[in-house]
Amino acid sequence: MSSIAENIQTVRERMARAALRSGRTAADITLIAVTKTRTPAEMLEAVAAGICDLGENKVQELEAKYDEVMGSIENQVTNFHFIGHLQRNKVKYIVGKTSLIHSVDSLRLAEEIDRKFGEAGERADVLIQVNAAREESKFGVTSDEASLLVTAIAERCANVRVKGLMCIAPAADDPDDVREVFRSVKALFDDIASRQDERIRMEWLSMGMTHDYEVAIEEGANLVRVGTGIFGARRVPA
Repeated sequence: MSSIAENIQTVRERMARAALRSGRTAADITLIAVTKTRTPAEMLEAVAAGICDLGENKVQELEAKYDEVMGSIENQVTNFHFIGHLQRNKVKYIVGKTSLIHSVDSLRLAEEIDRKFGEAGERADVLIQVNAAREESKFGVTSDEASLLVTAIAERCANVRVKGLMCIAPAADDPDDVREVFRSVKALFDDIASRQDERIRMEWLSMGMTHDYEVAIEEGANLVRVGTGIFGARRVPA
């Protein structure tokens, strides 16, 4: 078994234990392998080990890898997620390549997604990125703004479907220190999901990365984004 396959197995075991602590099972949680700076060969190794969801942070990397990876996969469903900051002028490059965009943080971005996906006859499933800790170094809307943004997108963007929320917790030596951040985003998720509005279908709560995904699962995440925990230390581009 390769180290990537071994790491995936370890991550899944830890996810399963965290899911049980949250009253769920491993089947309730989706693992996204974050492939920033990773080669198509490494990505295919992860797919061979059972990964069905790949997450890219940069549009140019997604473009560069997509055809090679998808063209090498046989009889296995593989989804690409776009999880990084998305500029409006780059939206056109990910149409037809992404199953879920995790990082919508403005109505203007949502409207551009609506326009470009609509021109291609497609719909885009998106998550609203919430900056619950209000960190200046991170993108995302505040919790109060998130609720308003979900409503605005539902009203104005026929080709965009809001499917949930995403957050990146502050860096912390002890993952328990960010538990309240995850808990607050889960409460926001539940509040939006409780609305009686057929245009809003909250399905996905994307929280947790290599250093804190267990706590995120305990607090309600059903999508976790793990890179280093699967592939090892991130490669620095030349």
